[in-house]
Amino acid sequence: MRPDSLIPEPPEERGGWFRRAFVRRPWHISALFLLILITASRPFTRHIPEAPEVLLQLPDFALVDQDGQPFTLASMRGKVWVAGFIFTSCPSVCPKISRAMLELQQRYARNGDAIELVSFSVDPENDTPEVLRRYAENLGADLSRWHFVTGDRAAMEALVVGGFKTSIDRKPLGGGTTIDMYDIAHAEKLVLVDDTGGVRGLYAVRKPKGAPDEPLPMGVYASPEAIALGLDVLSQDELYHRSTHVLRDLHTRHSGCNR
Repeated sequence: MRPDSLIPEPPEERGGWFRRAFVRRPWHISALFLLILITASRPFTRHIPEAPEVLLQLPDFALVDQDGQPFTLASMRGKVWVAGFIFTSCPSVCPKISRAMLELQQRYARNGDAIELVSFSVDPENDTPEVLRRYAENLGADLSRWHFVTGDRAAMEALVVGGFKTSIDRKPLGGGTTIDMYDIAHAEKLVLVDDTGGVRGLYAVRKPKGAPDEPLPMGVYASPEAIALGLDVLSQDELYHRSTHVLRDLHTRHSGCNR
């Protein structure tokens, strides 16, 4: 109370600015703190899929890569990889398949995941190693981790149709009765393969026609290119996490053997 006044002064507020703000607006500050806590915990509470079981085993194959070097199932032994099916003259589905694989390449590199990519040509007569190398360079592929594969037509069909067809539910194009390599490419699937050549899963490249545009879950990012091409971002995110879990299981097995 001042000497010249009979009206008492309000008590002086002590403490820092946060204490003063909390005393004045406790509900506002509490709500803000709760919102921050929920947002920060979302990446830790979001369900991440586990490594899938083996669906089938790929047969041995002997093909060549973009440098004309031998490319076999044995050369991928001990590696986790993602396979796609393309042909370089394809104007429709193949750019989407290659874009999805390019985004996987960038994400694996960004996070230090030792997972490789393989693009199998379904048009081996025209997609020579030289053609595939130019295609890969124009795409921006890291050829130390992404292989572009071609070979004799009979050998390609034995792998692409005989090896992968079992797990790709695709009807022949044009009303035919048999599935060929172009049908496999037009299925627009990426295939997760483990270190022994076991197929672990198939993942859609493009969203189903008519699928509504819905907000992506926290932690899932879609690039402008992916949105423009109509890529199935959720399917690609699932493929990323499942492939890293297959890789984690591989490392766990190896570390157990080394004990």
